[in-house]
Amino acid sequence: MADVTARMLALLSTLQTGREFSGDELVQRLGVSPRTLRRDVDRLRSYGYPVQTQPGPGGYYRLAAGRTMPPLVLDDDEAVATLLALASLGSVGSASEGGLDAAATRAYGKVDQFLPLRLRERAVSVRASVETSHQAAPSVPAEQLGELADAIGKQQTISFDYLNARGEQAIRRVEPHRQIHHLLRWYLLAWDLDRADWRVFRVDRLRDLRRSTTRFTARPLPAESATAYLRQGLQKAKHTVRVTIDAPAETVIDAFKYQDADIRPLDPQHTELTLALDSWHWLLLPLASLEADFHLTQAPPEFLAAYRTFGDRFRAAITS
Repeated sequence: MADVTARMLALLSTLQTGREFSGDELVQRLGVSPRTLRRDVDRLRSYGYPVQTQPGPGGYYRLAAGRTMPPLVLDDDEAVATLLALASLGSVGSASEGGLDAAATRAYGKVDQFLPLRLRERAVSVRASVETSHQAAPSVPAEQLGELADAIGKQQTISFDYLNARGEQAIRRVEPHRQIHHLLRWYLLAWDLDRADWRVFRVDRLRDLRRSTTRFTARPLPAESATAYLRQGLQKAKHTVRVTIDAPAETVIDAFKYQDADIRPLDPQHTELTLALDSWHWLLLPLASLEADFHLTQAPPEFLAAYRTFGDRFRAAITS
């Protein structure tokens, strides 16, 4: 019985990703025979899960969307991860009514109602034992993120009032393609119809979002991913600094956790750090906190001059 339960959970967790799976793919993923797979799918249907099947070449299994579902089925690790994710999301924002952080906090308080009985005690224990510190960030309405997701999924053009960083407001008409969460901010990557080019918008600066019935054809993304394109834009006016540090990657990650950093372990005791900085000052404090030797391998000339001047001042302060 324990093996059957574990198999059913594994099958359900796979199908709940929302994509289609061929029979061969599920057999390989779950390590079962085709006959066992068919039997387990029938069990899921008997429990009320709407598993759709397309037989023949190109056939698939998938879990139908938009139906009334039985209680949420998670294994122990998934239940804990869900609660911790909600707790973390609820700690970031401005606690405004209707904000995503407020919605996450409400869900955190009731998610155990949707878990099987065997996991509810664990959910209550996790909730009672976890505290999260608040991180101030622009609040984004959960409803707005949902509206954007629907428009992206249905490939509908949208328009909205947008307040840019200079405080100027304008109406923008776009084809929305991706939402991005990066360094406590929510962004929208979209094709701007009036400018005939890709643009990135801060979601917290969008107002009066309006969805159109006009459909668009998805365009190839302008970079490897939406996140990569966003980072390229954010770093465009910044300077690249690269440092080799005599410390493990985990230690470096902790020191630079609030910066947009690429961290690459060279070996267990040496790490390469790459940063995009708009000021030379941003490197000093986290680097000093590591208490490790380092070698500056790349920096613009003005940064190098500033570091030399700062080092001279420190030496003069110590010897005077």
